[in-house]
Amino acid sequence: MHKYKLIVNPISGSGHSLKLLPVIETKLKEAGLDYSVVVTERPWHAAELAEQAVYDGFDTVVAVGGDGTANEVLNGLMAAKKAGHPAVMGILSVGRGNDFAFGAGVPTDCDAACGALAQYNTRRIDVGRVSGGLVPEGRYFGNGVGIGFDAVVGFESLKVRPLTGFAGYLVAALRTIYLYFNAPEVHIQVDDKTIDQNVLMVSVMNGKRMGGGFMMAPNGISDDGQLDVCLVNQVTRPEIFKLIPRFMKGTQFGHPAITALRTSKIAVTGLNGGKLPAHADGETVNMDGKYLEIEILPQEIEMIVGAPDGK
Repeated sequence: MHKYKLIVNPISGSGHSLKLLPVIETKLKEAGLDYSVVVTERPWHAAELAEQAVYDGFDTVVAVGGDGTANEVLNGLMAAKKAGHPAVMGILSVGRGNDFAFGAGVPTDCDAACGALAQYNTRRIDVGRVSGGLVPEGRYFGNGVGIGFDAVVGFESLKVRPLTGFAGYLVAALRTIYLYFNAPEVHIQVDDKTIDQNVLMVSVMNGKRMGGGFMMAPNGISDDGQLDVCLVNQVTRPEIFKLIPRFMKGTQFGHPAITALRTSKIAVTGLNGGKLPAHADGETVNMDGKYLEIEILPQEIEMIVGAPDGK
């Protein structure tokens, strides 16, 4: 029988995680699962708890929270794997965006996700790694890295509470149009290709969407060994307004300001003093730094996902 460790972030979803925990436990007990629960107390605690859970004999570690909680659990499991102790990851989404779960094929509805834990249908997915800035030693991510406009949207979304979910990100995006307008000049290295230009946003995806509803990589596949990159060149403010609905629908490609790339590794350098604000799975990885390197590690983690037929 599998042993599950549930790692709960008490502030995810504005405290919704703790309110929902009794319901989750009832469902897991009804399914006859062997589990225990631990609650995080500080930033990065979920990573530490996930790694320790594996050493304590739990073969399945479940993030109960949003993208940030899932990211920390992923990093803890990757640390354990590097030490020779692999484990399976699960997600019960109770956060704002839940984009990591969406891209990996994990049900974002909590009831369905509880059912998925019991069914134990798994798949191996790719894991990204970003290094530089605030994480010179590297940080793993499951969904994506946003550099520039996208990152500032994430920072602003933290200021628009009590709005939650996609509504909060949408308001933050509209605010960011007036805060982050002048695209910095960057040098981008992708395979044997170099790009030097003013870029408003560099979105590097393993999954499909960010911000709970912006389809940055609508055709992204999280187990294909590739990163889907979306570059947005300098455009006018009115043009940014027009682009937002296209990103919501995933129809941005074909616009003259948008460039799509696929690669296994990308390096981005800010030129002429340009800084690269950046996040990985919604967690800040750069503010004032000028260099980031991002790579994909094919099928590095085993995830509990929804049933193939969607039931």
